[in-house]
Amino acid sequence: MRTPDRPTITGNVAERYEEVLTPAALDLVARLHRELNGRRLQLLEARAARVADLASGGTLDFLPETAHIRADPTWQVAPPAPGLEDRRVEITGPTDRKMTINALNSGAKVWLADFEDANTPRWESVVEGQLNLLDAIDRRIDFTAESGKTYALQPDEELAAIVVRPRGWHLPEKHIEVDGEETSGSLVDFALYLATAGRRQIDKGLGPYFYLPKMESHLEARLWNDAFRLAQDVLGIPRGTIRATVLIETYPAAFEMEEILYELREHSAGLNAGRWDYMFSVIKCFRTRGKEFLLPDRNAVTMTAPFMRAYTELVRTCHKRGAHAIGGMAAFIPSRDEKVNEKAFAKVRDDKTREAGDGFDGSWVAHPGMVELCKEVFTAVLGDRPNQIDKKREDVEVTAAQLLDVASTPGQVTEAGLRSNISVGIQYLQAWLGGLGAVAIFNLMEDAATAEISRSQVWQWLHNDVTLADTGHRVTRELVERIAEEEIAKLPGDPAEYAEARATFLEVAVADHYADFLTLPAYRRMP
Repeated sequence: MRTPDRPTITGNVAERYEEVLTPAALDLVARLHRELNGRRLQLLEARAARVADLASGGTLDFLPETAHIRADPTWQVAPPAPGLEDRRVEITGPTDRKMTINALNSGAKVWLADFEDANTPRWESVVEGQLNLLDAIDRRIDFTAESGKTYALQPDEELAAIVVRPRGWHLPEKHIEVDGEETSGSLVDFALYLATAGRRQIDKGLGPYFYLPKMESHLEARLWNDAFRLAQDVLGIPRGTIRATVLIETYPAAFEMEEILYELREHSAGLNAGRWDYMFSVIKCFRTRGKEFLLPDRNAVTMTAPFMRAYTELVRTCHKRGAHAIGGMAAFIPSRDEKVNEKAFAKVRDDKTREAGDGFDGSWVAHPGMVELCKEVFTAVLGDRPNQIDKKREDVEVTAAQLLDVASTPGQVTEAGLRSNISVGIQYLQAWLGGLGAVAIFNLMEDAATAEISRSQVWQWLHNDVTLADTGHRVTRELVERIAEEEIAKLPGDPAEYAEARATFLEVAVADHYADFLTLPAYRRMP
């Protein structure tokens, strides 16, 4: 019997790449692509159809066809897996060698090893990130910076549990082809990890754990569950070994949280509140209906805004299904300026205190310097308990109207907010095109999520004829282009160095057609 052709690798195969691009891993990529990629493409078409319906006056609501799932009190997700019982503080970051070491040493309970928002899809990053995970699990990873400073894993210490975030369903992998077709970035990241480092993780008594991003429906969760089942069967791994936490970071997914848990229930590890991408998705879904869904400056949209509060209340309902509820990101990076630190630490403490008191089981930080603060706040509530899944919060009742109540969000659209969005967007894209996915900008760790909300707000304000509250100027293409030039002039280096980042940002911020993701046209600019 003829074995189906393996994938074609169009990217460079450098030293040690064969440790990740193994026959088993590539065979799994091919199997997943041939059996599931058609459904993936159909689901992406369904996303586009939903946006078209919303643009023509439609709305979002809880699904009547799945009401029986929400009403059934009996079903539960799988119990917490080894290493995922206690998640009071999770650190996120890209899978470069230095970050891998620092994250695992940070004292956090979980490290979200990010192949998505905090990473770039450069071929070298895709493969070498997997190599770094492989070396970390084998405890043979080290790193020496240009300064001569060395980094290594702490000996005999409990390290953070690794949870891998693959790319979203929308992103392709152009360097691996099956039957002449580009593959799915999601399935490539998943298969390469599961067939190599993930197998070794199982041998160490943990499991291959994942964070699933950008999903917009329970049918997309069903596709992931089918991928998990297929991959486990192919590799001889018992079903249910894989566990996955879903990021609720799209507007449609907020209306299908229980259904998403249900579809993944044998593999589910909970839900997470991905706040920046959620706001980006609000704009993306209702971008043509500015008066109803117009957001003020992004830093003015806090978690106490009514529509954001409703969103986090709904995330917490996962406790009734036995699932973890994980809070949002603290993106602050400790500064040398103590006054800046004092103000920022107070805000982070307030945010984490609210989450812990509300019933979340843990929360995210982007820098090792914030781990102890988050741990302290959650420990004050949890004590010796690993989580508070037993806190069912039966009082939570969230309506579709509350989730859709964007109009009552306090705040204004200002020139300062416009300038911040433009500067952050261009600076981030400059780094992203150069191979960095997590970038320190204005004392915050910025990633693709903040770049998306930044360019989406510019697009929304421009295409809905918004007038800036502080200057009285209307947001126009000419104003955006002028501010872009002015903000670039403030940055270090030759302004000409930012030409490609500027062009990419303007392509997705002022064009007549709204690009679903800025990373799609940006990826095509990458080698």
